Amino acid sequence: MTELATRAQAFGLVAQGVAAGLSAPWRLYLARGCRYLSLSVGDRAEWDAWRTHLGCPELSVRVYDAGGEIRRSSVAEVVLDGCRISVELVEEVSTDDLDRLLVADPTPVEPEER
Repeated sequence: MTELATRAQAFGLVAQGVAAGLSAPWRLYLARGCRYLSLSVGDRAEWDAWRTHLGCPELSVRVYDAGGEIRRSSVAEVVLDGCRISVELVEEVSTDDLDRLLVADPTPVEPEER
């Protein structure tokens, strides 16, 4: 795909990912003028798959309080032919897991043996 000049091309980009075996995003936002496409996914495996598929070099993580709940928003972005494409994952985290809040790629920590 050489450009994302139309809505059909932007939706085609998503359809190509789904046809390649990726899970369909649970939310899709396409701005008027096709200059911004946002995909929201349900879990970290889907986020990793979409950001790899799209070749997203820009990653950001934001942790915030949402009415007493702590949430972590991971966003991967890429610009293709003037269209900014972002893949976002929002996870609820607890204060019991503070060490993982700002880690870009959290992995489970095995308990120490006694």
